[in-house]
Amino acid sequence: GIEISSQLIAVAGLMLFTTFYSALSGLWGISLTDSFQFIIAMTGSIILAVFAVRNIDVGGIQGLKEKLPEWSFDFFPSVGDAAKNSNDTGASGILKMTVTAFIAYLGVQWWSSWYPGAEPGGGGYIAQRMMSAKNEKHSVLATLWFQVAHYALRPWPWIIAAFAALILYPDVSDKGASYVMLIRDLMPAGLLGLLLAAFLAAYMSTIASQTVWGTSYIVNDLYKPFINKKADEKQYVKVSRITTFILMILALFITTQFDKISDAWKFVLAMSAGIGLVLLLRWFWWRINAWSEISAMIAPYIIYPILRYVFKLDVLSKDFELSLILIVIWSTVVWVTVTFLTKPDSDEKLQSFYRKIHPGGRGWRKISSDMPDVKGDTGYGRLFVNWFAGSIMVMFALFGIGKIIFAEYLTGFIFIAVSILLGFVISYNLSKNINENK
Repeated sequence: GIEISSQLIAVAGLMLFTTFYSALSGLWGISLTDSFQFIIAMTGSIILAVFAVRNIDVGGIQGLKEKLPEWSFDFFPSVGDAAKNSNDTGASGILKMTVTAFIAYLGVQWWSSWYPGAEPGGGGYIAQRMMSAKNEKHSVLATLWFQVAHYALRPWPWIIAAFAALILYPDVSDKGASYVMLIRDLMPAGLLGLLLAAFLAAYMSTIASQTVWGTSYIVNDLYKPFINKKADEKQYVKVSRITTFILMILALFITTQFDKISDAWKFVLAMSAGIGLVLLLRWFWWRINAWSEISAMIAPYIIYPILRYVFKLDVLSKDFELSLILIVIWSTVVWVTVTFLTKPDSDEKLQSFYRKIHPGGRGWRKISSDMPDVKGDTGYGRLFVNWFAGSIMVMFALFGIGKIIFAEYLTGFIFIAVSILLGFVISYNLSKNINENK
């Protein structure tokens, strides 16, 4: 059953309030509140990091470097058998990654698993924002800014606060609780309220984005085409608001089923493992159809209980990385098999899609050969360069900011300079591709 607690009541209240303004404001309102809430959340986390690092027992950045072991500041983990060295106090301890984990995170997860905000091949969560931008270039650059802000800027206040917590609370068993302890012990009353507002802003921003995104799927992809095609816009708005509140209730129920937030996102990653490749290849291969995507979404739910109950794998904990790889292999075999066993979409539908999207490439040659009047997109080489440059740009921005924080200025500014240079390369390639494909 569901245990009613003060925490659950608080979460329900926040969900209700967020759902209320999400239903009234729509995408434009959510975009504005997201931006405002991002500023509040970043301001609060930066203030906490400053108070933590300036604490007399920490001694500033220099104190962090003196009181924590040198390997704490290594940006790259070593790869090996971490299980055999789990009690090590050096880099082979917490900073060591198993070979399986290295393959899963760096070689598989980023392209295989669907995750809100990081959907391989595109998804409604990001597409909503991209399609509301002024033009194609603005949408891509805005998405790139999200990657920089999300992966390079936002983590550092948390990292600094975590380093300070290791010094101030060395014996705390629940390391996650030490962040709240920093807020409780270091922040004066006024700023304590700001930190609480920062936490609420981050939570509410996530809930608002999820509900608006989920509602758009249900209304635009289910209700409009299959249930009520002839309704007016007023009816669609009414249905979307009702749907938003239904999603809130479902989300609240699901919240009660997880003890740790990490279990929730690991479950999402595992249950979406395999769909990512379909979402990517659908733009480059005409043969992929709706059954390809449907089978890729269903396949993980078949193998998950087998891995957990037959092979006794701890799917959401110590065996997560191995389970992820196995689910991807299984899902890929399933959707490829289903693709070839089912009929492709009709030539009429494929030609309509090609005329609208004109993806180009060898995977669409069967369709493009019958449509000489439609110019397929080119510049895939530059797109590949942009993908690689964008990944390195974000990584170097992350490292550069860290080096500057820890007073390694020369190395930090070199990282930042390379990151900025790669940004110009991406912008140049985007302009060239857009001009060629007009």
